[in-house]
This record gives sequence, C-alpha cells and structure tokens, in this order.
Amino acid sequence: MPPAKPSLELLRSLTDEHVLQALICEQRLTRAEIAARTGISKPTVGESVRRLTEAGLLRDTGERTTGRGRIGSYYALAPDLGVALVVGIAPEGVVAEAMDVRGQLVAREHEEVGRPARPEQVAQALRAVAERVLADTGRARLAVVSAADPVDRASGRLVHLPDAPFLVGELSPVEVLASLLAGPVTVDNDVNWAARAERAASGPESLDDFVYLYLGEGLGCAVVADGEVRRGSGGLAGEIAHVLTRGPGGHAVAFTDVFADLRLRQHHSTALDVDRLLSAVDTDGDRADETLAALAEAVCGVISALVAVTDPQLVVVGGAWGTHPAVLQAVSDRAAELPRSVPLRPAQITTQPALSGARAEALRDLRAAISTRRQQPT
Repeated sequence: MPPAKPSLELLRSLTDEHVLQALICEQRLTRAEIAARTGISKPTVGESVRRLTEAGLLRDTGERTTGRGRIGSYYALAPDLGVALVVGIAPEGVVAEAMDVRGQLVAREHEEVGRPARPEQVAQALRAVAERVLADTGRARLAVVSAADPVDRASGRLVHLPDAPFLVGELSPVEVLASLLAGPVTVDNDVNWAARAERAASGPESLDDFVYLYLGEGLGCAVVADGEVRRGSGGLAGEIAHVLTRGPGGHAVAFTDVFADLRLRQHHSTALDVDRLLSAVDTDGDRADETLAALAEAVCGVISALVAVTDPQLVVVGGAWGTHPAVLQAVSDRAAELPRSVPLRPAQITTQPALSGARAEALRDLRAAISTRRQQPT
C-alpha cells in the first residue's frame, strides 16, 4: 500500500513556517529572496506571503527593489507579534525579561528578595518586575518561569519541602502572572532548565542520558533520559537533599546534613554558605584536605545512588562550588573508585544556565504560538 500523501493544508503550513523562519532570520526580504533561501518555488512563496499578510503576521514595508528587472516588494514580520515573558525566581532575586520572536531582549527588570524568602514577598516582587518589563509591550503571549524551588508538575505551584534553603511556603507563579498574559505559564525547577541548556550546548556530543548535579547554595539534580528531563509523577524528581550518603566520621546522614556537620551553612538557614566553603577548600593545610575529602565522599555517595537508579552516560556538575577546580578534582578522583564509575565534567553553561534554558523554551513556544495564529480565521 503506497504511503499517504500529505494534505494540502499540511503542505501550506510547512511552507508558511519556512517563510516565517526566513523573515525571523532577516529584517526584510522580497518574495524572490525568500524563495532563494528556502528552496521553495516563487509562486508557492507568493501564496504563502499572501496568507501570512492576511493573517497579520507579515507586512509589506512599502520598500521596493531598484535596478533592472521586475520590481519586488520587501516584506517583514508584523510589528505586533507579541513577546514572551521569561522569569527567574532565585535567592539572588526575581528577574523578568521580555523577549521578541527573534530572541532579542526587549526589556529586563530585577528585584531582590530576602533569604529565606516568604511567599507573599516573592509574589509581590514577581508581579512588580513582570508589570515593569511589560509596561511598553502590553500583555505577553506566554511566560516561562525558572524557580529555585521544587515545582508541582500538574499545577506549576512552588511547593515547600523540609529543609528548603530558599522559599519557605508555597507560591503559584501561574496565578500571580495570569492577568498579564494572553497564554500559558510554564514553570519548572531551575536545575531542570539548566540541564536543558547544557544538553542544547553539547553539540555533536549528543547528551541524551545524563544527570546534572547542581552544587551551590542549594542542592539539586536533573535527570535526563532519552533526551528528556524526567520530572517524576509530581515533578519532584532530582530533589537530592535527603539522599543518604556518607558524612564526616563515616556515618550515614542526609546529604543536606553533611554541611551542617561541616559548619558550612548560612546562619539560621539550610542554605550553604558558598563563600565559607570556597574559603575552606582554598586554604593550605590539613583543614582544606579534610574538607575536600568530606565533600568528595558525600557527593560521591549521591552520585553512586544516581548512577544505580538512572544509568547515565555522564555526570555534569554545575553550581558555584561544584565547578571549583579543587572540588571537582576531589570528586572526580573519588568517583573513579566507585563500583560503577561514570565520567564527570563541569557544566559548560556557567552564566545564568537556568535562564538560558528558560529563554530557549520561551522562544520555541513564542514561535509556535505565532505559527498557530496563522491557522486562525481572520
């Protein structure tokens, strides 16, 4: 039986996507230039340009080609395609960005919050930065939120777990942002977004099965299997703070309690004191060696559990102290002695990795939303 031929509507949709993509990459193009870039025939491109213009996605700029031959009209994206809102909620504060369909930053706002943070305080800061960043653009088409907190998979609500180092209580970014948006809000944990950014940056390495271990003020992990972040039934996969590992003195303790035993927590908080930790491993002498050995033993206890459960091809280590050369070397040396040894390497994306992942998702969703608008009756 011969394979079914694609429908006319599917072919039109694919053509329109190629035309839109060409004009996302260039400020303006004629129909002939679009045809040359996409490899689609000029008549087919002409029909697509007509449909997209009628749908309000393209506009005739009024500019015309000069010189010999047939005069061509320049087309560009319509100016009112909307923006995506990208939000980061972290101990460093709440940041909001407006991004257009070309991935260009339109506006950015930031507001600090206390540590540990209370839901009312974070909600107020979230609403404030979102309103400021959208003041000149109007309602965003959609929002993507990265949060340094466990995220309920079904509702997008930030949930409180024992010993949470940042947010004390629960918060719904979906509810806070709903009135500022024309579309959905996607919320996920910051380490999951960082893992997506790391996978996208891997290039030919093709990271399809790995764990991303985040070691900073908080402790987190993202599990990537078959190219997808595995969030678990409730969205709490990778919450490793209470994984049993080997603490100082050789006793079995929860991972988070290792840092209490080493006196490396912030005052009146379960958050790690990164500056104190780095200072401890940067000094010379037995104290630094003992601290490094204790950290390596504890981290490798967690890695051993992750390897046993997920069978990754690689362990990527990120975070402010996880990527410190002395820490990474100590962990790598100890990991090589584990019964099931897996290669370790530091994260490639070190500047705002979670926001990088969230931005990429927001851009994909924004372009998909614009493409869907083409299908709506005008």
